[in-house]
Amino acid sequence: MPLYARRRRRNRIAEALSLLATLVGLGSLVLILAVLLWEGFGGLSIAVFTQMTPPPGSAGGLLNPIVGSLILTGLAVLIGTPLGILAGTYMAEYGRYERLTTVIRFINDILLSAPSIVVGLFVYEIMVAPMGHFSALAGAVALAVIVVPVVVRTTEDMLVLVPNELREAAASMGTPRSVTITRIAYRAAGAGMLTGILLAIARISGETAPLLFTSLNNQFWSLDLNAPMASLPMVIFQFALSPYADWQKLAWTGALIITLAVLALSIVARTIAASRRSS
Repeated sequence: MPLYARRRRRNRIAEALSLLATLVGLGSLVLILAVLLWEGFGGLSIAVFTQMTPPPGSAGGLLNPIVGSLILTGLAVLIGTPLGILAGTYMAEYGRYERLTTVIRFINDILLSAPSIVVGLFVYEIMVAPMGHFSALAGAVALAVIVVPVVVRTTEDMLVLVPNELREAAASMGTPRSVTITRIAYRAAGAGMLTGILLAIARISGETAPLLFTSLNNQFWSLDLNAPMASLPMVIFQFALSPYADWQKLAWTGALIITLAVLALSIVARTIAASRRSS
């Protein structure tokens, strides 16, 4: 067989295998989304957003875990985002060519791929065990540890993409380096940095493993940061494993709510990134 014919045959085989893998992946995703919509959409109602989690056999909603998830996520972002931005700024602006930056980047990449349950165990040892009880604050810290490496990576990448000519122009006018970073570099990289923060929120919004060891769960309404607090991932985990049909239905509804929230965040992040590229 001629060499050209063999190459064409190999190319067609590779294309067929690639197409098959794509169809399998997309088919699995469509199947998961279809089952989620089928099981969860029927449970959506006003009561889901206005009533507390019920005991078995009673009507109720997901108000307390929804509010708890918003509190935990908000606190995690407030704790993790400034740390991530400052670390990413150092790596991109002050220590770009230093050996310490290489070490930090290596550790950050490890944290990016670390199992979230390891983060939960770490926070359990440094916070929950010394305090003697689970708390929402410990859960927020665990989620913040997951937020930090995502924000560090996106902040560094976006600041590195800012043209050095902008920094040189600011320096030629006597602008302090800190002002150059905050007024010029941050403005130029702002859309990408915001995208990283949104992706970090989407990453932690469905995390269950860290909360198992930190904030645990709470069947009742609680805004006390020093006590266990309900969250959607934990309620889904508990209700999905229960033998009660009404709890399982609420678990499907909660899973749908988280999926739609993550989808909305992903769309916003991609829209911001696309607007940045077009500008």
